[in-house]
Parts: sequence; C-alpha cells; structure tokens
Amino acid sequence: MFRSLLTAAAVAALMAGTAHAQDVKTAEGLRDKALRDYLAWDITEDLTTNIGPRLVGSPAMERAKDWGAAKFKALGFTNIKVEEFAKPSWTRGEESAELVGPYPMKLAIVGLGRTLPTPAGGIEADVALFKTYADMIAAPDGALKGKIVVITQPMVRAQDGAGYGVAGISRRSGPVEAAKRGAAALLIRSISTSDSTVPHTGVTANGEGVVTIPAAALGVPEAEQLERLAAKGPLRIKLKLASTFDPKDVAWNISGEIKGSEKPDEVIVIGGHLDSWDVGTGALDDATGVAITTAAAKLIGDLPKHPKRTIRVVMFGSEESGGSAEAYLDAHKAEVPKIVLAGESDSGADRIYALKLPAGGGAHPLAGTAAGVLAPLKIYLDREPSTHGGADIAGLESAGVPSISLEQDASRYFDYHHTMDDTLNKVDPVQLAQNVAAWASFIYLVADSDIDFRALKAAVPAAASH
Repeated sequence: MFRSLLTAAAVAALMAGTAHAQDVKTAEGLRDKALRDYLAWDITEDLTTNIGPRLVGSPAMERAKDWGAAKFKALGFTNIKVEEFAKPSWTRGEESAELVGPYPMKLAIVGLGRTLPTPAGGIEADVALFKTYADMIAAPDGALKGKIVVITQPMVRAQDGAGYGVAGISRRSGPVEAAKRGAAALLIRSISTSDSTVPHTGVTANGEGVVTIPAAALGVPEAEQLERLAAKGPLRIKLKLASTFDPKDVAWNISGEIKGSEKPDEVIVIGGHLDSWDVGTGALDDATGVAITTAAAKLIGDLPKHPKRTIRVVMFGSEESGGSAEAYLDAHKAEVPKIVLAGESDSGADRIYALKLPAGGGAHPLAGTAAGVLAPLKIYLDREPSTHGGADIAGLESAGVPSISLEQDASRYFDYHHTMDDTLNKVDPVQLAQNVAAWASFIYLVADSDIDFRALKAAVPAAASH
C-alpha cells in the first residue's frame, strides 16, 4: 500500500509538473503571438476614428457604448453586458481668455472638466499669481477677494508618472481652495510634462455642497510668460467660460467574457475606460487601455482550450469624471468573493517595464514563472506590492479584491494627456503590442492556476512576524 501511495504521489507530481510546463509553453506562445498581432492597433484606430472624443453625456459616448458591445460580439466574447448607471454630465461651451494688462495678449486655455461657467459677459480682474499650490494655500481666507488666481507650479517628468499626483492638486482642489479665499476665478499651468502651448483639461471638484469658481488651464509657455510679467508689475485678465450640466444623465459599463473551462465562476476582471475628454480623440487615454486588455483576452480566447477561470474585460464608462468604479461594485457586490484578481490599463501604451503583484504574491511559485515569461519583454517583477491598480477598479479593491499593476512607461504620457494632441499618431504600435504580450501571458497564467491572492495577502503579517 505504501508503495502504491508513493507511486500515486509520483504520478501526481509528474502530472503537476507537466501541467506547469504546458502553462509556461502556452503563456510564452501567447506572448510571442501578441508581438506580431495587430488587433490592439485595429481596435484603437476604430474607436478613435469612427467614434472620436467620448465625453460622458455626449452622443459620441452613446455610440461608444454600442460600439463596445458590438466589438465584444464580433470578437467572440460571451455574457456581454451593458450596465447603465446614473451619472450627471457636463458639456463644454465657448471659452476664451485674454491678458488685458500690461498689454493685450490672447491666452490659450481649456476649461477644467466640470468647471462652473463664468457670467455671460465673462470675468475681468486683477491677477494674484502663485508659483506653487502651497503658496496659494498660505493666503488667508478672503485675501484673494475678486482676483483671478494663477498657479504656475510645473509638473516633474517621471517614468512612473509620480509627478502627476503632486502637480495635479492645483487642478483637483485649486478652484475650491481659491474660492475659500475669495477668488473670482482660477487659471493653472497645465498639469503637463511638455512645453507645448496646447493646454490640458481634467476633472476638478464640483457637485452638491461644493463651493467653487470657474477654472481653466493655460498652455505651459503662457503660464511661464505670466510668471515673468508678474515679477515686473500688476496683471489683469479677462476670462470667459461657458458650460452646462445635466444632473439626470447616464453612463454605462460594458463587459464581455472568455468563459473559464473548469472554474467559470472564478473571475479575473481587466479593462480600460471607454470615455474620454472632449478635446482629443482619447487615443492614449484610454482607447489603448481598452484595446490592450480586449486584444489580450481575445488571444487567450482563441486557444484550443480556455484556461480554468473566466476572464472578463470591462470597458468602464465614466473614469474621467468618476463614477465607474462605484457603479461596477454596486452591480457586482454579490460576486466579489469570486473575483480573484483585477487590473486596469490606463497610462497610455508605451512599454510595460514592471509587474506588481498583490501583497504576498511574490512568494508564490507563479511569481517566478511569470517573471521568466515576462523577462524577454524587458519586464521585471517589482518587490513592492500593488496598492492601486486603476481608478475604475478602486471599488473592487475597496471590497477586498486583489489587484495587479503592469507599470507602463509614463515618461511622455503626460505630454499629451487630456489634450487635443491625444490622437492615434501618438501611439507606438511596437510598444502597444508589447503591452498586449504582457497582459495576455500573465493573465493566462493566473487564469489557468489555482492561486489565491487573498490567502497569500492574509498570510503576510504572520510571515513577517517570524
């Protein structure tokens, strides 16, 4: 009997080793095929060309919703869902700004997303200029009464995009804080790593109970010009912004699945966001994210046998002004315990250079396997765990779903982010394909495994205490 048990164990070990070797071979095959595949490019081109800018509440966004469902169907995805949720919308109107004194000069601006409009005749006022957000915050309440505040804080270029969070506070919170101090309006230097005159939009605080003021972004050279002029004497600016709100609008999360072959109720959620700002065609932000994850899942779906677990791709419908994450969690609370992993592609399409796993994941054998498969793509396994995989999966993360980060090189991403220059010609097809290769090979390994990231995370404190 003991000999029989040894034989059975040896057979089981051999089978497990064979299955592991086959998984590695399949993952490597997916990786290499993706590098020669053009589906992600075709999806990006189709979305940006035939749909164009996709602002929540616009007719184009409704066309994008239908496009997403049709795309999933054409590519062979199953269990396609279009999930509607309430989302107030904002529509941009005419915008202009002009330096009135010390001499007249047109200023290139773009209203911040969800900004209040100015009065119909605009606002003309003296300028209070601050080189940093912190300098503006240091001004006491009421100190800026009736002024147009200008903040000229620059953004630092970084591979991981870390400069965005630091500089971005001027856009996110600046209008509210300037309003507290009595300002009539706010202009900020674009949250940008470029030296372009093209200004960058992006959402700012607004909504019920929020006291704010009209706000817009300036092109970088003009912000620098105003800073130099302010050092020499007083400035005066006229600003006009027109926009409208619809408090009763809707948005949609669209999803499709590659059904698991053995454990279809265990789900991996990946995706990108379908909406975009209205000033460009949303190529890097985030048509490529939609394309990368859809193309990766399609490659896996084309295998002779699907992996054990289900892969669900979600085209999130309102990332730029928020709402997708909360809506997705609300619609899927019951299945959260069965969502084994989540990830989002939303930093452009330049090469992935690192993989971050959920806490504890680095100690699992799958981590070493993944590192080996990804190494030819010049991707390393980061020792730091993933703490935030994307804005649209934040709801799932808050509910305990483990997430990954496939870190994209963001060195040039914020040159084009939220501008009219976010267009198809900024997408590098070779780097786009490398993204698909990384997602397809890694997600396959997880989907065809039994790895439990929740259990691994729970074990981390105990392991650390020894």
